[in-house]
Amino acid sequence: MPDETTPTMDELDTVEDGSKDTSMYQPGLSQADPALLHPPPLCPDPVSSLTHLGTPLSGHDAPGAGGWDRRKNLCFQGCQLLGATREPGRDAHADQSIIILHARVAQKSYGNEKRFFCPPPCVNISGHGWRVMQDHLKASGYGDSMHRLCGYMCLDSSSQSQADAYKLIFDEQPDSGKMFACAKSLFISDQDKRKHFRLLLQLFLGSRQEVGSFQSRMIKVISKPSQKRQSMKNADLCISSCSRVALFNRLRSQTVSTRYLSVDRGAFVASARQWTAFTITMVEEQRADRGDFVLSEGFICYGCVVQLVCTESEVALPPMVIRKVNKQHAILDVDEPVSQLHKCAFQFRDDPHAYLCLSSDTIIQYQASPSIRDPSRVVLNDGACWTIIGVEAVEFTFNQGVTCIQTPVSPFPAITGLEVNGGGHVAMLEIHGENFSPHLKVWFGHSEAETMFKSPKSLLCVVPDVSIFSDSWRCLRRIITVPLSLVRLDGLIYRTPFSFTYSPELQPPPSTRAAAGGMREAGMDREQEDDVLLETIHQEFTRANFHLFMQS
Repeated sequence: MPDETTPTMDELDTVEDGSKDTSMYQPGLSQADPALLHPPPLCPDPVSSLTHLGTPLSGHDAPGAGGWDRRKNLCFQGCQLLGATREPGRDAHADQSIIILHARVAQKSYGNEKRFFCPPPCVNISGHGWRVMQDHLKASGYGDSMHRLCGYMCLDSSSQSQADAYKLIFDEQPDSGKMFACAKSLFISDQDKRKHFRLLLQLFLGSRQEVGSFQSRMIKVISKPSQKRQSMKNADLCISSCSRVALFNRLRSQTVSTRYLSVDRGAFVASARQWTAFTITMVEEQRADRGDFVLSEGFICYGCVVQLVCTESEVALPPMVIRKVNKQHAILDVDEPVSQLHKCAFQFRDDPHAYLCLSSDTIIQYQASPSIRDPSRVVLNDGACWTIIGVEAVEFTFNQGVTCIQTPVSPFPAITGLEVNGGGHVAMLEIHGENFSPHLKVWFGHSEAETMFKSPKSLLCVVPDVSIFSDSWRCLRRIITVPLSLVRLDGLIYRTPFSFTYSPELQPPPSTRAAAGGMREAGMDREQEDDVLLETIHQEFTRANFHLFMQS
């Protein structure tokens, strides 16, 4: 039975010899316990007998929060059938990836002041495909200035011209081969009356060839951080468990002294330029009464034990208690929800007097002293006072191959959900998203599916026969997971974080059970029965086609 799977940002390309490309996974020096942070989902029994295409699951599957987590999905990895899912057209090592990191909220600037976005929006460029593109342009006789990557970032729906947008200077990181740039001086003025906006990234090769335009996720505009206890009306300003956050510190409230908590080569550091997105997870329940907020809602509250895990390298800090900070004092008896741009401190659980602190560019443990006037407070220094803010990440991955398509890759199609329709002899997959066009085809692994364009937000395709993913019917007693891709008519491949799973049913349908009973009466052994049963299933899979569905 086909089933839609939850999205993961890993793309495990399974090649013919059964090897898996997991080069994107870079383990850190101090790994978080995966069983604690992300319990692996239960995989179906891989040895269940395969039956015909039954009634598929239906429903709109929403993507994960932000959808950006490079950790392996244990179920997806362990249940994937070897030799079944080569990506369409070309190898994944030539992929080109663009990741935009930005804060979820931005403070508005008033008058002549300029409150630059903090942390600054960042762009990470990775993938061997960029090198392939540059080598192709060099071989075609173009100079160095024509294949150098440059970019501009501004607010969407802005009246600013490209000359007024922030020009991004990409620095190549020798250790990883990635390119990095950040927009330090972006702000939103009080003349802009919008409550939400997006960032717009434009990439070019040289000054002429446009790579494409890419949008961030929605950013909420606020006037200043709220110091009141948040209500359910402002739940979007609260920090949720398992969401992504960034931490920064400003000594003496000076902008030039801003340092961001970051991970460099497996170690935690305080960086003046680069910042890291962390997954903040509530790992222990300490209090049942949270006032207006119920712990099951997933909001992080002061007094909770949390753990910070780097979303890219999985390097983790030990569990710590998050405390509210007011005038360089950590308040120990506050249990209200943590809100955007709040000042907070992180108390090590094993040592109640130790707090997470920076000293120059180094992360240390600061030994706090209790307050003389108030026993419910402890005195901190500037380096132990952090500002917390929720962050988002959006990733665009595509593959142009060695031909280096000259047209822009935008508008970039994005999938937001899957819905399986039909069953029995034919199953249709409806894909929900945005920026769809009649020039897109859906691919299941290495197989193109017959695709029908419904609207810019919906595509309909036929689920391919499961037999095309294996040479042996006996192998199909295990589940098969294949990645979903969108391919433009000119050959451009858009990778997606979604995959599709063919799951065997636990019991065969009545017709095949009856046939199996007749086989036993005819004196067939178990292996012969299995062969006949599988052949019957194969006929049921191949009987229906897309044209029959359209006629009905």
